[in-house]
Amino acid sequence: MGSRLAVYLIRHGIAADLSPEGSDEQRPLTATGIDELRGEAVGLDRLKVRLDLILASPLVRARQTAEVLAAHLPGEPAVLPAPSLAPAGDPAEAIVELRKHKDLDAIGLVGHEPGIGELAARLLGARAPVAFKKGGVCRIDLEGPAREGGGTLRWLATPKMLLLMGRTRRQ
Repeated sequence: MGSRLAVYLIRHGIAADLSPEGSDEQRPLTATGIDELRGEAVGLDRLKVRLDLILASPLVRARQTAEVLAAHLPGEPAVLPAPSLAPAGDPAEAIVELRKHKDLDAIGLVGHEPGIGELAARLLGARAPVAFKKGGVCRIDLEGPAREGGGTLRWLATPKMLLLMGRTRRQ
């Protein structure tokens, strides 16, 4: 606890083109998006992913993504809103938010492109954003306080990879 933090950056799942109200902020996940996230959660479980907390953009599709994953991962981690993960959010503010949770072992952050990819790049000290497919997940380990360039990429998984892991039977 405390010195190493596993950060799981997650792009929201497949969302409807428009919300019933026609607003981007209220766009919900599609039935397919929800089903795929449930399958991805099985893949994450096979990877032994255990989250203490999930921070999510306040937009509906990101919040729903966090809630679906939390409901299907061991321990059902709490989901809290994080405005820094919204499309207009600042990756530097998300790093500050990570520092507030320094006593945790593993935290998920659910956001949007291009912000989630920019956050990954900042944590890794990379020049270009990391590309995330909808429902994609990467793990970045941080030693000490969260800071730009302080992370190590452990893995990056597309939704298809996680779904295949979830379907594969253990031998």
